[in-house]
Amino acid sequence: MRRKPVERLVAEGGHGEGGALRRSLSMWQLTTISIGATLGTGIFVVLGEAAPLAGPAVAVSFVLAGCTALFSALSYAELAGSIPVSGSSYSYAYATMGELIAWVCGWCLVLEYGISVSAVAVGWGEYLNELLDGTFGVTLPGVVSAPPGEGGWINLPALAVILLAVVLLMGGAKESARINTVMVVVKIATLLLFCGIGFFGIKAGNYAPLAPLGVSGISAAAATLFFSYIGFDAASTAGEEARNAQRDLPRAIMLSLLIVTVLYCLVALVAVGAMPWQEFGHTHAALARIMERVTGLGLWSVVLAAGAVVAIASVVFAVLYGQTRILFAMSRDGLVPQVFAKVDERTGTPRANTLLVGAFCGILAATVPLGELANATSIGTLFAFALVNVAVVILRRTRPTMNRTFKVALFPVTPLLGFACCLWMMSSLPAVTWAVFGIWMAVGLAVYGLYGLRHSRLADRTGTGAGPGAGAGPAAPGAGPAGE
Repeated sequence: MRRKPVERLVAEGGHGEGGALRRSLSMWQLTTISIGATLGTGIFVVLGEAAPLAGPAVAVSFVLAGCTALFSALSYAELAGSIPVSGSSYSYAYATMGELIAWVCGWCLVLEYGISVSAVAVGWGEYLNELLDGTFGVTLPGVVSAPPGEGGWINLPALAVILLAVVLLMGGAKESARINTVMVVVKIATLLLFCGIGFFGIKAGNYAPLAPLGVSGISAAAATLFFSYIGFDAASTAGEEARNAQRDLPRAIMLSLLIVTVLYCLVALVAVGAMPWQEFGHTHAALARIMERVTGLGLWSVVLAAGAVVAIASVVFAVLYGQTRILFAMSRDGLVPQVFAKVDERTGTPRANTLLVGAFCGILAATVPLGELANATSIGTLFAFALVNVAVVILRRTRPTMNRTFKVALFPVTPLLGFACCLWMMSSLPAVTWAVFGIWMAVGLAVYGLYGLRHSRLADRTGTGAGPGAGAGPAAPGAGPAGE
């Protein structure tokens, strides 16, 4: 239950093994990191899995998922402005609820970021095939473009896009952010193009019945579509590379969520109006099929597929970035091996960390089907978000005078609603997802017991609050004891 003081968290910010991260990201770049991590697979791919559950009311499911995300986003914004470090909700939990809960949260973040990278990469392969078919009249054989269980042996496109993201991320945070910004602009333009063309294909009859499977269908679709909002918190993982973290992080989180929600609702309304909801379950590349149906020309579906290839690649890129920074923070605390905290002096990036995460995500993407990955990611994210809402309440009670650049409105009602919404969304997920989550948590607790607990830098083995390897990063002036 030992807690890490906020002052120490902030003082250690940016410091790793052998080097330090560089503060180079502006508010707009932080916003595009969050948009880049969020806007992509949810609307390009997972829409095809949610529409058969909710029917034409899938837009309502997007709104419900967005409201759940909004409550948590407000809590994230307050904590990101108060504790501007790379660990995101892991670090917030460490400062408020203790090391064990922080570990559980960090382990959930591996589901949110690491596993979602793999799920996103699987969807990228679908649109790559659409693009190849429209431009060259060829598609990749199923044996090398689908995982076992879906008719293939290995998903090579999914593996390829992760390796590409790894190469780009190793160049440096500033350079990576520039590439990400270009990709974000391309995918927003692509979705607006879809709305403009798809509008002319809307048929009023496609909206009836609005909710063929009732409220339970809308709720189940919302739980699945929550996957679409995963990533809005990615800006919080860049807390140690932002130029003005306390001012810019809250703004970036809220602005990115607003932009993404508006785009999701627009696209969902147009999509279910232009194609009967029953047909969405037959393809992951639903938007490209709608463009072709509306125009009667293969050209527009090719354009959309090209935009989707860029869009989904940017999600892989931004989410992989977030995962490396979370593991960087956990490694600095001694809870995972020190290799994840090593910083390359030339580029100012954790290169070994990036390579290891890329290898892990690449193997998952190449061998596991999309649906299972998406649901597992959603439950891990919802659990982490629930903890963030609790952390806001605790920090307000324990540190009422702390400087906060952003405050949650209607406290404590808003974070408590966020907590309740997360639990409700989790209850809508299937039993098999809960079983997988239970196994994942059991493995995580075993890892913590065998490694993290023994190597924690807050472990009070010497009476000074310092465990093995303590002392990395400077101490904050007047920071107080190492553990609370």
